Amino acid sequence: MTEEDPWEGAQYALGADRLDTPDVIAAADPGDMLRQVASAAAQVRTALRSCAEADLSAFTPDTRPRAILVAGMGGSGTAGDILSAICGASSPVLLETVRTARLPGWVGGADLVIAVSCSGTSVETLAVATEAVRRGCHLVAIGTEGSPLHRIAEQGRGTFIPVDRSQPALPRQSLWALTIPLLVIAEKFGIAGIGEEIYEQTAQRLEEVSHQCRPVSESFVNPGKSLALDLDGSLPLLWGTSQLSGVAVSRFACQLHENAKYPAMAGVLPEAVHNQLGVFDGPFVPGPDSLEPAPGFTPLRLVLIADEGANESAAMTELAARRGIALSELAMAGEHPLARLAAVIQLTDYASVYLGIASGIDPGQADAIRDMPARIE
Repeated sequence: MTEEDPWEGAQYALGADRLDTPDVIAAADPGDMLRQVASAAAQVRTALRSCAEADLSAFTPDTRPRAILVAGMGGSGTAGDILSAICGASSPVLLETVRTARLPGWVGGADLVIAVSCSGTSVETLAVATEAVRRGCHLVAIGTEGSPLHRIAEQGRGTFIPVDRSQPALPRQSLWALTIPLLVIAEKFGIAGIGEEIYEQTAQRLEEVSHQCRPVSESFVNPGKSLALDLDGSLPLLWGTSQLSGVAVSRFACQLHENAKYPAMAGVLPEAVHNQLGVFDGPFVPGPDSLEPAPGFTPLRLVLIADEGANESAAMTELAARRGIALSELAMAGEHPLARLAAVIQLTDYASVYLGIASGIDPGQADAIRDMPARIE
């Protein structure tokens, strides 16, 4: 926010007033999206119990597949990206996320396909699961019991891991219920090292962030609300500094689209320098201090999610400052990649919901998404 822009100041004050009034938050969030975000820690623990109850005895280091393909749309696809980021480039098994209705042509009986759909009804994921069975792949399905995806797994003699729906949540807010089974399977194959202690540490970090971002916490001490107010009225440009933080910025962009109905660009350094840095010279940059932005001007806002060991932060901060581009920097801290990633995703999930509320938008509504299939048919 700049003191020279009265309109921007008024907009900020209006958003802050909404976020610091509990009755307004409750009325503006009829779908209880904030409570759904707060369920993340419970999702981790419940998913671990579901994995313990499932028969995963066939997954051992001696039975490693040639490749593991995670098929899923939206948050389900993000779960696959998290698997790849946690296992890292040194994984002895090829890891790939499939976001289409078809498997790559090279996939066959030596490969494992994990079909992920919270509802178990995603058309694209069902198509991939059916194709996996037809090609002789071992199929793992993660979704709702009794769903079409569950039936495909049973008919194809695959493995099914149920998603707990005792506390209903929209698929976009079920990320950890879908991700944890992937990580457990990777551990069984010996391509990821996590363990019970790290899973519990991750759940505790999620709880800590939820406490910091709780609705009754005022915006000046609530990092989720503060970030939402920083973004209000801007065009967000989200950059990560590693594969791990790249998953976080991609997730943040998707949550801004769905929860706040906000456009956002996402990239990862150093690649973003080559294909996105040009926007620093574009029409969404305030420019020299001597020039006043036109009324209704939408400024670019850079959000940098910096992983440990990143050395690009200082250069990006300086470059943005020279052009009058506001910057929000989120530091990823923690010993294990899973805990680092979970904490920053939880923060940005909250920020996306709060931005919707600050903008006077119901974060739970998805009219355009529901309207699209009808227009395609």
